[in-house]
Amino acid sequence: MPAWHAHPDVWALLGGVWVLYLVTVRRHAPSAPVEARERGRRTAMFSVGMAVLLVASSYPVHDLAEERLYSVHMVQHMLYTLVAAPLLVAGIPGWMWRRLLRPAAVRSAFGLLTKPVVAIAVFNGLLLFTHWPQVVDASVRSEGTHFALHALTLGSAIVMWWPVLSPLPELPSLTPPAQMLYLFANSLAPTIPASFLTFGSTLLYPVYGTFPRLWGIPALTDQLVAGLIMKIVGGLVLWGFIAVIFFNWHARERGGWDALALRGVEREVRTGLAK
Repeated sequence: MPAWHAHPDVWALLGGVWVLYLVTVRRHAPSAPVEARERGRRTAMFSVGMAVLLVASSYPVHDLAEERLYSVHMVQHMLYTLVAAPLLVAGIPGWMWRRLLRPAAVRSAFGLLTKPVVAIAVFNGLLLFTHWPQVVDASVRSEGTHFALHALTLGSAIVMWWPVLSPLPELPSLTPPAQMLYLFANSLAPTIPASFLTFGSTLLYPVYGTFPRLWGIPALTDQLVAGLIMKIVGGLVLWGFIAVIFFNWHARERGGWDALALRGVEREVRTGLAK
């Protein structure tokens, strides 16, 4: 195992953002019980998302990802993009998003980036870029490059999840059928790097072959496991969201039809009584 060491810069950054969020929410505390429950739900989601970022960016996950196993590196990126990012999008209330997007230039840029087609291109384009061998090698050897790529990865994931989880009516989410199609489209691009990782007979990232072997796992086996994690686990997460969206949509549609049918029955009964 890599030797333990602290990551005070990560702790300070994430802790500062977390405290700032909690203080801002506290000052904006609503008095209505319904609003208070909504605030508590969003605060819990944001806090869990920040905790996931902290775990993924600290020892041992961070150190194993950058100094031992590419499969752990893949898990780290899954935590950023498929766990932390949707929790952060859903955990920040609409009024706070409006404050963050108040500058006209920021709002215009964010509005463009979160358009579904653009969001798909940004997220998957960056995903393919960050899995390019020369980029992976540069990120391992340079702490600044490594941090910048992680920040871009998280930012692209927030953009990607916006059309599904947007809390702003002025920048709305897609309809449920469109959300399912959108997430399906996002599940296709990872197949490309996952195929190279899973079926490759040589190391795609030679730098990981130079690290001490943890638990005796060969570098090529580690690469294969990383590909399986990317394709299977990533696909399961996205398809899990698709399933939840479908069943919630079905329940709402069925409830709407049931309500219409009930009103029809009531109207017939009133008509019969009037006669």
